[in-house]
Amino acid sequence: MFERFTERARQVVTLSQEEARLLHHRSIGTEHLLLGLLREEQGLAAQALNASGVWLEPTRAAVAGAHEADSATDGVMPFTPDAKRVLERSLREAVRMSHNYIGTEHLLLGLLREREAIGFRVLIDVGADPEEVRSILLELLGTRPERRALPHAPDVAAALARAADAAREEGADHVELRHLRQVLEGP
Repeated sequence: MFERFTERARQVVTLSQEEARLLHHRSIGTEHLLLGLLREEQGLAAQALNASGVWLEPTRAAVAGAHEADSATDGVMPFTPDAKRVLERSLREAVRMSHNYIGTEHLLLGLLREREAIGFRVLIDVGADPEEVRSILLELLGTRPERRALPHAPDVAAALARAADAAREEGADHVELRHLRQVLEGP
């Protein structure tokens, strides 16, 4: 199932399981995937979430408040049906974008499509605008959705656009952290 996942996307799944255990939950839900995405700080998903004002600790507190702790298990933790759908949707997102891998960005796009899932509701609870998150993520990927004002970080959109341009000039098929650093640090 995870053979097309990048190393970072695999790390997100591992971190999600860790978060579920830390919160004494019996299964890995979309809320744990969200926490895993935030903990994998180098991934495009975390960059987009942070640029939207979504940070790990407030999100973890919102997840902890979303449902009560269970008696955690030491064995293999199953994915909830919603989390399974997010994983399936991440593959569809990658295919739709003609990517031959599944990265953290695809996991986040999959999560953003599961509007009834706990992870999606937690995003809203911490003050995120899911459409803004998606827009920022697509800019990081080099896809240009309709421009919108970013209330949490007014200069982020311009920096992300310049990073996407730098990646394109280099012939890269996606924006990497080094492109953003290059833009932020200057020549």
